[in-house]
Amino acid sequence: MARTNDRYKLAYNQLLDNLAVAEPSFELPSETQLAVQLGVSRTIVRSVLEHLNKARIISWRGRRKRLLRTPVADDHFPDSEVESIAERLEDKFLEWILRTDVAPDTRLNISSLSRQFGTTPHALQEFLVRFSRFGIVERLQTGGWVLRGFTAQYAIELSEFREMIELASVKKLVALPADHPVWSQLDNLERDHLLLLENVDSRYRDFSALDDRLHTTINSIQDNRFAREFQALISMIFHYHYQWNKRWEKQRNTVAISEHLNYIEALRSRDWDIASAAALAHLATARQTLLASTGVQVSSPDD
Repeated sequence: MARTNDRYKLAYNQLLDNLAVAEPSFELPSETQLAVQLGVSRTIVRSVLEHLNKARIISWRGRRKRLLRTPVADDHFPDSEVESIAERLEDKFLEWILRTDVAPDTRLNISSLSRQFGTTPHALQEFLVRFSRFGIVERLQTGGWVLRGFTAQYAIELSEFREMIELASVKKLVALPADHPVWSQLDNLERDHLLLLENVDSRYRDFSALDDRLHTTINSIQDNRFAREFQALISMIFHYHYQWNKRWEKQRNTVAISEHLNYIEALRSRDWDIASAAALAHLATARQTLLASTGVQVSSPDD
């Protein structure tokens, strides 16, 4: 029910946006056409039309649906009610990338993906616009969207900036008092890493979520909106591009789990030299993996 309600609110706001630029007395298309446009079921479309009719935005009599007035901002569901929907869409999109063999320069089927993610094409388009400024996706001049790859130089610059952000976080973290919540968070992360290591043969792809948790925990110490935004970008770029190079994936994640455990222990030492060395070692491995995804030749973890 909650998922349907989410899709209903998104579809309602999207149709309001469409009607805001329509001509006076505009005749709305059929329920079937609206369902295709909004990427929802006809049941949701009928609920949306009922709401619009009750609000006297449209007149709905039989098959005829006519615009009565131009919608205004107050007609929409507030952003606070749809913000969590956008956050869940990000999780679903990232999960799709991590669990599916998506090649570089793949065209995105917006209608199909919006149905798969339980959202509307409009919401998915807005999500893609958000990440397009980072070069993850690109809107084509002919219409539609495509996933893009990264050059080696882009990967190097991104890795260098990641290193700057994370080392600043580590420096603050190791100076925190013993009663700070981060220490118990690191204890939980250590437990989950050990559990994953025990089942790495069957669960090695679960490492990506754990990797995001660790780095998010570390960078949350800064309480900096730009650091948080950058961490979200890291989750998308690094983990996505890891999946393009399937060679040595299990070995690579096993090595990274061990590096994480060393990293956590180094942070617990509260010694800047020890903690920064562990951070740099792990981030260097991550950079190598990202470079491999761009086509740069790197050696196997066993070499």
